[in-house]
Amino acid sequence: MANIKTAKKMILVHERRRKRNVSVRTRVKNVFKSALAKVSAGEAKAEELQNSLSAAASAIDKAVAKGIIHKNKAARRKSRLARKINALNA
Repeated sequence: MANIKTAKKMILVHERRRKRNVSVRTRVKNVFKSALAKVSAGEAKAEELQNSLSAAASAIDKAVAKGIIHKNKAARRKSRLARKINALNA
């Protein structure tokens, strides 16, 4: 355990940030999984798929803006999802 007062404060700050990061990562994962589930079901309409793609992209972009996930990882995830949705619509 830390002895210095600022180190003790930083432990609290890091815990708050960790909790926020976990919740944001979970939100991104859930939105991504729901979009993939709609794609794999194959019964969703094109408009519904586009809405799920935009929701996933928005959640991913917010995570990047907060510095929680890397921008290349975000681009890769959005690209993969868009590719699957476009293949289904074509």
